[in-house]
Amino acid sequence: MKELEERIRREGAILSETVLKVDSFLNHQVDTELALTTGREFARVFGGDKITKVLTIEASGIQFAMAAGIALGVPFVYAKKKKAVTQSDKVYVAPVHSFTRGETYQVSVDQRYLNAGDRVLIVDDFLATGAALVGLVDIVRESGAELVGVGCIIEKSFQEGRGLLEAKGVRIHSLARIAAMRPGEVHFIEETGTRQLEEERA
Repeated sequence: MKELEERIRREGAILSETVLKVDSFLNHQVDTELALTTGREFARVFGGDKITKVLTIEASGIQFAMAAGIALGVPFVYAKKKKAVTQSDKVYVAPVHSFTRGETYQVSVDQRYLNAGDRVLIVDDFLATGAALVGLVDIVRESGAELVGVGCIIEKSFQEGRGLLEAKGVRIHSLARIAAMRPGEVHFIEETGTRQLEEERA
């Protein structure tokens, strides 16, 4: 998605070879029109898959899951990192380690909102180590729902997340795939070059 790549180049702060800060337009202050555009793009890619639910994890994925849900015309559900007093005991649970916060959460989804009749698209802001997305994949499969795929806003393709998900047979579509980065410099994987890069890494 060229618009997203240009925003990353222009406004993203690359703090190291693994840390990208995009809080001016994606995950602290949010460009709402850009968020809605990402939802329409996910709907374009997954719109023929008869999705009934979009799933994400709080908090940074919520706006993108909502945008995808709007574009697809379905509800979105977000996994909670901490149990609320109002939450049912009947939940699906998975451990998720947060790289940015250095914590492990027991994320949960109320069993009423995922069931065997659902066809689920998982949406999140980043795919890097893959820990959060693997946890959501496990929750979907525990529920008996069918996982259609995973949609990510930004993928750090040099990290292990994609490989972990593909090992689980998960279809992945990322709107901006970063091949490499360092302060002042970012390189994206073009769609036409994706296969070649993956073959070189094999």
